[in-house]
Amino acid sequence: MRYFSDFMTRNILFIGLLAMCLGIFISSCSSSGSMDYEIDVLVIGGGTSGVAAGIQAARSGANTIVVEETPWLGGMLTSAGVSATDGNHQLPSGLWGEFRDRLYQHYGGPDALATGWVSNTQFEPNIGNKIWNEMADQESNLKRLHGYSLRSIVKTGKKVTGATFENAAGFSVRISAEITIDATELGDAIALAGANFFVGQDPKSLTAEEEALEKPTPFIQDLTYVAILQDYGSEDMTLEEPDGYNPDEFNCMCAEVCDDPTANVISCDKMLDYGKLPNGKYMINWPNQGNDYYVNAVNMSSSERQTAFENAKNRTLSWIYFLQTKGGYRHLGLAEEFPTEDRLALIPYHREGRRVDGLTLLTLNDLRDPYQDVNRPLYQYAVAVGDYPVDLHHKKNPEVKPEKFPAIPSFSIPFTSMVPKVIDGLISAEKNISVSHIANGSTRLQPCVILIGQAAGVAAAIAASQKVAPRSVDIRTIQQHLLDANCWLMPFLDTTPDSKYFQPLQKMGVSGVLKGHGIPYKWANQTWIYPDSMVTVAEVAQAIDFCLGLKEANFNDAKIREITRKEAVLRIWQAAQGSNENSFDQSLKFSYHKDWLPWQQSPETDMEKTLTRKELAFILDRAFDPFNTLPPMQVSPINSE
Repeated sequence: MRYFSDFMTRNILFIGLLAMCLGIFISSCSSSGSMDYEIDVLVIGGGTSGVAAGIQAARSGANTIVVEETPWLGGMLTSAGVSATDGNHQLPSGLWGEFRDRLYQHYGGPDALATGWVSNTQFEPNIGNKIWNEMADQESNLKRLHGYSLRSIVKTGKKVTGATFENAAGFSVRISAEITIDATELGDAIALAGANFFVGQDPKSLTAEEEALEKPTPFIQDLTYVAILQDYGSEDMTLEEPDGYNPDEFNCMCAEVCDDPTANVISCDKMLDYGKLPNGKYMINWPNQGNDYYVNAVNMSSSERQTAFENAKNRTLSWIYFLQTKGGYRHLGLAEEFPTEDRLALIPYHREGRRVDGLTLLTLNDLRDPYQDVNRPLYQYAVAVGDYPVDLHHKKNPEVKPEKFPAIPSFSIPFTSMVPKVIDGLISAEKNISVSHIANGSTRLQPCVILIGQAAGVAAAIAASQKVAPRSVDIRTIQQHLLDANCWLMPFLDTTPDSKYFQPLQKMGVSGVLKGHGIPYKWANQTWIYPDSMVTVAEVAQAIDFCLGLKEANFNDAKIREITRKEAVLRIWQAAQGSNENSFDQSLKFSYHKDWLPWQQSPETDMEKTLTRKELAFILDRAFDPFNTLPPMQVSPINSE
């Protein structure tokens, strides 16, 4: 694929040398067509996860370079054209919320982005790229290199110490880094680093998922080569008939072009509105008799991939030609959206590639109920959130044995699923984290992947500054940085960062003191912490004992009775001080510990009110600080026998 104009191609060597010789991260610049950098954090790939990782690492104080093959930032959100976001509409965490707010500012508010029925947030890919670049431009610690492909991973023993890259003109770059992040679309860096990984459908013996197959297969999800169409009014935009065009492949993609009168399909207009974008454009990423395409490019060379991707492009062009000729939509043509000669996306939309064998494997069972196995408290290592249901695309591969799509609530991604088991100096991001094939059907969506990248950026910056392996970074330090960046750790949708109770509730959640209630719900799953619900004596006793590391409650009175603020504070004060006093001198002890109390102090009136869950979280945070004093439990392997 050509990403630059003929002029840029002829002059890329000169421009590259000039730009890089002026770069602030350079350690040496030779005249032999190569260059060396020494930096803190290297991000391989400027896609959805990579750009977030780069921005966050730079914000966290690390000198950072993002190396990206294409001239754009944003990956599947922009370069791949999937500019209809899936999930996290009610969880605008961290950089995802920041990116969305900038889209709101550009287009004029949320309603201006609710143009299609598949998503609440739809935008033009070129605008997404523009916004990511504007965000990156604000970070003085961040440099981007475009047009470079990964050639090798540099290691010392089992530690990754950097990578080498080359551009189309043969100019090579070697980057030495304290920490490297694999944000590639297919997990190429983890393979070159020698990390173990999984590809395809997992066996039940690996994941313990009821829905998994008995035997593994190498089959990953279908990819899609996205196109953006535009309404050209009365102009005929019909394409030339693509090579190998077969109209039968698209029969019944919508009602007006369906030969089967019994088929239950929507109208063509409604189908197009699925991915309708602002300014009269349409995203073509249609799954039913649509433009999905199966190819497993994981182990292909660069040239083999390009050949395979041309076939995927041809399928999309054939779909468009069918729509134009059979459907009568000749006024819809390829928009001038991407800097490509064929006007198709810069890269394919990869739903799946390699998945690293990490410290922990996140499975469907973990998503379905994070509390079901007391020996696998992965939620205590949470760094990112998602709420999209399991959605696997396998229709274009007839050999696939399909799995079920079980219902799940919203979920968290643990940092332990981003760290390779046997390789140091490397963090997995994008879609190559340690997750089962089925669970990948939920974790792969754009907002969740942005947040995975942001967590990777925080962890990499901390590890680089401390000169330790990512696995050695204190998880609470990572989580506190993310909380301070307005990130959700637990997907509690009924509390937001603008509340003084947000961090206490999040901290009690990841500490295990308070548990959320997950609910599978359509295409936007939920988890509730119920911050305004009233608290009982038993709940306070249980929370105190958890904070003290005890197994049983100390209080034997009416467990279902709601507890007042005064009684709760007394009991928490006694436990925190190790006191057996039954009296509470409000004028002394209460005033001394008034920083525990989130409400306005009107001593008698306020203290006699019933305690709420959010107030309990606030007081426990101040009294015991379990977030910092209780280390997360060790996680047992799935098959511990």
